[in-house]
Amino acid sequence: MAEPVKIDLNCDLGESFGRYMLGDDAEIMKLITSANIACGFHAGDPGVMARTVSLAKQNGVAVGAHPGYPDLQGFGRRKIDLSMNEIADTIIYQLGALDAFTRVSGLKLVHVKPHGALYNQATKDVALANAIAHAVAAYNPDLILVGLAGSALMQAGQEVGLRIAREGFPDRAYLPDGSLMPRSQSGAVLHEPDAVADNAIRLAREGLRIEGKIIRVDTLCLHGDNPEALRNAQAVRNLLDAEGVEIRSLASL
Repeated sequence: MAEPVKIDLNCDLGESFGRYMLGDDAEIMKLITSANIACGFHAGDPGVMARTVSLAKQNGVAVGAHPGYPDLQGFGRRKIDLSMNEIADTIIYQLGALDAFTRVSGLKLVHVKPHGALYNQATKDVALANAIAHAVAAYNPDLILVGLAGSALMQAGQEVGLRIAREGFPDRAYLPDGSLMPRSQSGAVLHEPDAVADNAIRLAREGLRIEGKIIRVDTLCLHGDNPEALRNAQAVRNLLDAEGVEIRSLASL
């Protein structure tokens, strides 16, 4: 008998700050197994971080850090010219901030997923990928590093001895080299829940094809800032459950 397909569902959450509210975190948290929580640089603030960790605890969701560039105005989607040492310092700073809230809540930090421009650059920039991976390993070598399947970041994580989780994006289109299509291009973001759910099943079962090579996907990202985020998440979860896919958190890797 064939082994059931297993997959984690993650979402970028806790991205409100001050009086600015983004996403329906409480409802999405019921549908996922791992939460990537903003750490105050691209989004989030101490109160939002505390509340989001509490929501994760209530729903039995694994908590991960979602560090980004110091760029509230640009939501972390702009490249900031920092040295590799500065990159490492900002990563460690943000991990420590969120880790404090997980400890107070009686939880532990499970994984790290870079955000936005930091994530996208680290798919191909080997020096940046190494800086991120070394910072995570220096902070806590038991953390799982999440990154785009087939990317330089995943290679860097393996080289420093971290466990890795290869990520796929059901609501995004890909380029032939396995990178995400830039959001500025038409069709880069899928908005129809049925199309997103179909893409999720394909990624879970077949992985990601990169220039003729199949890369397994361990976790699927459901973007919390998409206007259709909740409908997409519900469609993905419903179809995966209906198709017998086993949903489990990164904590069980």
